[in-house]
Amino acid sequence: MCITERKFLDTEEVTNLRKALEQDKTLEDNYYTRDDGDGYQAKTANWNHPVDDITGMIGRSEKAVGTMEKLLGGEVYQYHAKVIMKEPFTGGAFVWHQDYGYWYVYGNLFPDMATVWIAVDRADKTNGCLQILPGSHRAGRIEHVKVGDQAGAEPERVEFLAKVCPLTYVQLDPGDAVIFHCNLVHRSDQNHSQNRRWAYLVCYNRASNDPVYKHHYPNYTPLIKVQNSRIKECGTREPTEGKLFFQGPKRERDPAIEVLERKA
Repeated sequence: MCITERKFLDTEEVTNLRKALEQDKTLEDNYYTRDDGDGYQAKTANWNHPVDDITGMIGRSEKAVGTMEKLLGGEVYQYHAKVIMKEPFTGGAFVWHQDYGYWYVYGNLFPDMATVWIAVDRADKTNGCLQILPGSHRAGRIEHVKVGDQAGAEPERVEFLAKVCPLTYVQLDPGDAVIFHCNLVHRSDQNHSQNRRWAYLVCYNRASNDPVYKHHYPNYTPLIKVQNSRIKECGTREPTEGKLFFQGPKRERDPAIEVLERKA
């Protein structure tokens, strides 16, 4: 399952989101990086709970939550949200992976999970847009292995899948979104361009899929839906108390790698 929603956020909404993220000092304090093996790094700031800023209103909005409830077949909650920051000329690549490749080892028994991926900047082939293998979610969970400083889907299985699920570049304008299942195989390239590529992601878990053990992502936490109008009403305010960023500043290690190493 992968759905592209053009203008998921309208011009005013995505402009306010961009301004709020650019002035949010906690992103600078809490981002971490992952080396892609070629000296490039993508910065990511990752937090657990929605609060009353524009990021929280988007994550709690009817158009996001309502869509997820229909796709996942029941009540959902925010598993986490994040901003991925691929800066000009230095933004790193992400290897082929499934989100459930990580979330499975974090204690989620079923793949009743999905993501809303929202373009804050234009995302295209030149600055490392999302790449997907459409239909690959039907293959189920693929074993993940250590690939450089990241955890990636087993390369041979990805090679076979790519023959029947041809690679597609997901090029998006600011405010466009792609909604995809946690078993969709996806990746992105380095950013060699002069154009920044920021994206805001909200990941959801079905309430009935409460993780079976504690991890750095939250167990079921009731999510209070809001009207879509609340996105504009909160403007660019940036309260951060209660978000619970999952790591300290400049952490450089993928937690999924640690799980794989413990299993080895």
